[in-house]
Amino acid sequence: MEFSQLVDYLRNYDGPKIRLMEVCGSHTHAISEHGIRDILSPNIELLSGPGCPVCVTPTAYVDKLIELSLINGTTVVTFGDLLRVPGSKESLNEAKGRGGSVEMVYSPMDVLDLAKRHPDRNFVFAAVGFETTAPIYTLLLDNVLSKGLKNIQILTALKTMPGAIGFLCENGANIDGFIAPGHVSAVTGAQYFDELASKYKIPFAVSGFAAKELIIAIYGLIQMVLNKDYSVKNFYTSVVDNEKNPIIEKQLAKYFEPADVAWRGMGIIENSGLILKEEYAQFDAGSIGLDVDNKKNKACRCGDILMGKAKPEDCPLFKKACSPMTPQGACMVSEEGSCFNAWRR
Repeated sequence: MEFSQLVDYLRNYDGPKIRLMEVCGSHTHAISEHGIRDILSPNIELLSGPGCPVCVTPTAYVDKLIELSLINGTTVVTFGDLLRVPGSKESLNEAKGRGGSVEMVYSPMDVLDLAKRHPDRNFVFAAVGFETTAPIYTLLLDNVLSKGLKNIQILTALKTMPGAIGFLCENGANIDGFIAPGHVSAVTGAQYFDELASKYKIPFAVSGFAAKELIIAIYGLIQMVLNKDYSVKNFYTSVVDNEKNPIIEKQLAKYFEPADVAWRGMGIIENSGLILKEEYAQFDAGSIGLDVDNKKNKACRCGDILMGKAKPEDCPLFKKACSPMTPQGACMVSEEGSCFNAWRR
């Protein structure tokens, strides 16, 4: 079938209503950037799930970073998005305004230079992310150990996708098919989602990020739904293999182990995160037990939106009290957040 025919099919589809969810923040951004929703039939509903790492980080984690930034001799090091994520009372940016020590960087490796230049300070890197970014933190720890640096720690909020997807399937998300996270799949392999597809009788389509790649994957996923093909199909073969990368798997197993961790709006999900092994506890800045998720604004529906139970437009704060300049929840902060991308449309 020609590509133009795929577009026509998606635009004119008049079969049973189908609800699809992407669980990759980069997919959320790409779908918005390419205007994919604008060409879909009203009978094809595309929802954004818990694929933005900043969006699923609980408030207790932000509060801990703020607490650390206010300790004399300690500097919190983070990516830019996390600076504006609301904690239970304030954001890191606001804490910085009242004296907190916070540095924004573009790579975790930047903290190595900071630590060498300021040996009298302790630096805590905010290690947030999914399977895609977790390997980077193992390389950071490799460097810390090889260079003998004693003034670097990490505060982990590392999540793994299968636990969250299983949680959605068991808690009323009512999703017919998942666009599997492309970046995660590049690390884990497409087979990573086989067990979920089989257990919950739901198809997965691994997709790239270009408009054409997304259209092809969405068309393929719809055919899988209609044909009751509960498997995982890889539409991103130029980047994603079927099996895990054994080198990355070994590197992760060196430093991290699975754990029950908290997701914003969803609570604690069993075996859905990675924490440092006990032998590397000296590098942990206090990651265990950061489970509280007290919203700064109780009306925020970020949790329901991440679970596919609501759209950004359903939130009473959307485009009112909540905007990218005044975010009331994490989904409005990151460029990968569902509320941010809905606000731009």
